[in-house]
Amino acid sequence: MVTPARAECWFLTGSQGLYGPETLDQVARQSREIAEQLDAAEDLPLPVVWKPVLTDADAIRRIVLEANADDDCAGLVIWMHTFSPAKMWISGLGALQKPLLHLHTQANVDLPWAEIDMDFMNLNQAAHGDREVGYIQTRLGVARKTVAGHVGNPRVVARVASWQRAALGARAIRRLKVARFGDNMRGVAVTEGDKVEAEARFGVSVNTWGVNDLVERVDAATPAAVGDVVEQYLSLYDVAPELRPDGQRHKSLRYAAAVEVGLRGFLEDGGFGAFTTNFEDLGGLRQLPGLAVQRLMADGYGFGGEGDWKTSVLLHTAKAMAVGRPGGTSFMEDYTYDLGADPALILGAHMLEVCPSIAAARPTVEIHPLGIGGREDPVRLVFTAAPGPAVVVGIADLGERFRLVANRVTVVDPPQALPKLPVARAVWQPAPDLETSAEAWLTAGAPHHTVLSTALTVDELADWAEIVATELVVIDETTEIRRFQQELRWNQAYHRLARGL
Repeated sequence: MVTPARAECWFLTGSQGLYGPETLDQVARQSREIAEQLDAAEDLPLPVVWKPVLTDADAIRRIVLEANADDDCAGLVIWMHTFSPAKMWISGLGALQKPLLHLHTQANVDLPWAEIDMDFMNLNQAAHGDREVGYIQTRLGVARKTVAGHVGNPRVVARVASWQRAALGARAIRRLKVARFGDNMRGVAVTEGDKVEAEARFGVSVNTWGVNDLVERVDAATPAAVGDVVEQYLSLYDVAPELRPDGQRHKSLRYAAAVEVGLRGFLEDGGFGAFTTNFEDLGGLRQLPGLAVQRLMADGYGFGGEGDWKTSVLLHTAKAMAVGRPGGTSFMEDYTYDLGADPALILGAHMLEVCPSIAAARPTVEIHPLGIGGREDPVRLVFTAAPGPAVVVGIADLGERFRLVANRVTVVDPPQALPKLPVARAVWQPAPDLETSAEAWLTAGAPHHTVLSTALTVDELADWAEIVATELVVIDETTEIRRFQQELRWNQAYHRLARGL
């Protein structure tokens, strides 16, 4: 299992020495109370760690450098309790390498009108101080999220939580290693990509291993290790009779378990959080990995079929952002349409590899022929995705930059049974409708491999895209094709200018 590394966000409070020690003591007490109130919110995925009040440029610069060097620090929340002259923030913000949230709040919710004096005004001037620091952030071009409101407001907490999840995603991709077993599918354009640019932009390291390096691990799987995994299959899923210990094809199930043992060991030993396979490059594998891939995705690994490392990276990142949330996140592919339905629907699936985290009910373990790959019939989990709101997101390499395209969708129950479709699948209604969604998706050059998540929303994706400075276009209930085309043109101009010469 990919175990989420320890992470936290730091709470920094700005002030200055002008007000004297008594006022600064009050600032420290109240800022600590705000941080503790935020930390106690159940929706936040990360603990909030209060740091001493900052009153000069050197202290600000040093705490930023400390945050940059601390692997546990996923990001910074800053708040100006009083007036904090913004020139003292220049060197610190200039050195910042971690995600930043500017929280525009104050200690009190209601004003004590009858008690307000100048001491109160000097102490409680975030409305004044945050505007000063907001200016310098804009002047310096600092990427950040700004959230206004009291931390006791659920809407404020929800927006901070969204940013924290995006910070987790940025942290996960920065330390991610991807193992590609073979290259991508021959002749396919969208699964290609610039791995050097990906590492420069996101921090992810993508490299290739021969598939027979994996085969050695599979062949070396001990009977005891294989037996332990088979016991998990029998306990967690409804296993087809022919695959059970007394079934005619039980050896196929054991081989699928050996693939899982070998693949999991390879990934764990190498510190990989994501991987790809390719049905055109299976080496000595007797089956195209299906069941093993599905179970590894459920444990947090990213995956991309046909060598699609970009979707593998995106999936792992999305799973890191969604940790602890209800719902699931999976590799997905738009396969075919029901244009006669009202509203029209999309049937999504893949050859084998859909994550059971999105399943509506207990999956079944089945074995069926596969018309590609030229190997033995592969074992796979079969299920239907649970209905509910979701987002579909894809990443494309446009040559000069990466583009993320997201579509708000609603996963629905299939309108009819699918007795002859022996793969995991999801059926969804895209917003605003299938025709507009498909036209916008094609116009944006978005890929056919995607990530489907019922755990994330566009909000987390938007925050993450801002942190990693990557274009995101959203297809939702408000999308209109002519306006969408204009947005793509504006984005193209902006990103070219933002890159400089």
